[in-house]
Amino acid sequence: MIKAIGQFFNGQIREPASRGQGRASEHALQLATAALLIEITRADFHVEDSERLAVDEAIIRMFELSEEEARELARLAELEVKESASLFEFTTLVDRHFTLEQKIQVVEMLWRVVFADGAKDKYEEYMVRKIADLIHVSHRDFIKARHRVERELASGP
Repeated sequence: MIKAIGQFFNGQIREPASRGQGRASEHALQLATAALLIEITRADFHVEDSERLAVDEAIIRMFELSEEEARELARLAELEVKESASLFEFTTLVDRHFTLEQKIQVVEMLWRVVFADGAKDKYEEYMVRKIADLIHVSHRDFIKARHRVERELASGP
């Protein structure tokens, strides 16, 4: 059953990317974005509940999904990440089909996940930088996104 689900979602991610100029499905973009968020939770080799919650909140915020839909998307993204050999398939979809503003929003979501456990690990920072590079977000915008998230978190809910 899990293998069948994995094959279905591998098709959802990989097929639109391989079509070149074709428009990726919204679901494929959501899944690719969620997979990048899941990758950040794993960057420091210790996944906290606060990070999982931050992933769900980021998905809800960006894609206007219900809590249940966000949890399901995160679960499917975890399966996708386990089957994936690299970030390339996820970052390619985001890079090709998101506007610069949406890409910066993805970087902000990544920073929210990084800071969710109250600590920024060097591996997490490296991973956000790597993803930002792969989706063509400038270093300047990468830093600005981080500062916006830090200010937001410092000011409280």
